[in-house]
Amino acid sequence: MKIAQIVGARPQFIKLAPLSRLVREKHQEIIIHSGQHYDIQMNDVFFQDMLIPAPDYNLDVGSGTQAQQTAEILEALEPLLIEEKPDWVLIYGDTNTTLAGALAAAKLGIKTAHIEAGLRSFNRSMPEELNRIVADHLSDLLFCPTETAMQNLHHEGLEERARLVGDIMTDSLKLGLELAKDNSDILKELKLEPGSFLLLTLHRPYNVDDPQMLSLILSGLDSLNKLIIFPVHPRTRNILCHMEPEKFNNIRFIEPLSYLDFITLMQASEMILTDSGGIQKEAYIIRKLCVTLRPETEWIETVKSGWNILLPPQSKEFPEKILSIFQPAYHPLLFGSDVSQKILSILEQA
Repeated sequence: MKIAQIVGARPQFIKLAPLSRLVREKHQEIIIHSGQHYDIQMNDVFFQDMLIPAPDYNLDVGSGTQAQQTAEILEALEPLLIEEKPDWVLIYGDTNTTLAGALAAAKLGIKTAHIEAGLRSFNRSMPEELNRIVADHLSDLLFCPTETAMQNLHHEGLEERARLVGDIMTDSLKLGLELAKDNSDILKELKLEPGSFLLLTLHRPYNVDDPQMLSLILSGLDSLNKLIIFPVHPRTRNILCHMEPEKFNNIRFIEPLSYLDFITLMQASEMILTDSGGIQKEAYIIRKLCVTLRPETEWIETVKSGWNILLPPQSKEFPEKILSIFQPAYHPLLFGSDVSQKILSILEQA
């Protein structure tokens, strides 16, 4: 088969990595990078570290409004898909690239499979929620990471297209942690001992674009008197510059990290504090407690299991509740294993 994988951001390449290795053993693969997210970390070293082939095509759309990005990706994708004539188009997650990939392939009558299908936050003010709903309804095969995702698709009348395969990040993390053993010295560089720090990530606009909200979060976390490591996105650093970051005595602000360095810190941390959907899930997979600084999550299973706590920064319990969280004794296998092989086997039989 000829399989076109359409991605637009570093997390999607990370998810692609284990499946790409399997696809290339038996089939022809085309990797199309929309260029939706500029990422200084996504350079030649990143592709070498993760053993990912460089993209066959880079559409280089860059930033813009939701409509501009989606339109530019659609316009660039259509002639490319007409020329390449893939048997399958694979899309991932819930970005504008996901939406544009689903639209372009569906309008050309090309079979499309959505990896990470069926996720719902039920918050339609999030652009990602709209992207994932449209991508699911346009795709021919829906690869679901969890039973909850399968139930969501059942409620929307899509159960016949849905397949429960588990979450591809289980494969990506397994691969990444194996590679990190020989390729990451971040603990030594930062002079950190395993279990001696909390790891913080923030990127949601409602948490980082408003200086008052960002100050509320950082002041609260600083008051816990625990060492917190915070890799800071350049956009957030621009806001921090106006906030006297040196007043946060217990928060150590560092530059953005490579993927292998970041998952090394995740594995070595005492706990993870985040507003990222993906990191909540990764924390669960590697058995780390997670505090999600949001009122809702797409990964409700992690909350029900007790490994993930929803704690909006505006709540009365923030930040003190963080100090009273303990690791549950039970860790159910929520996200499966050998997911890439299951996905490829289903595609080969379809």
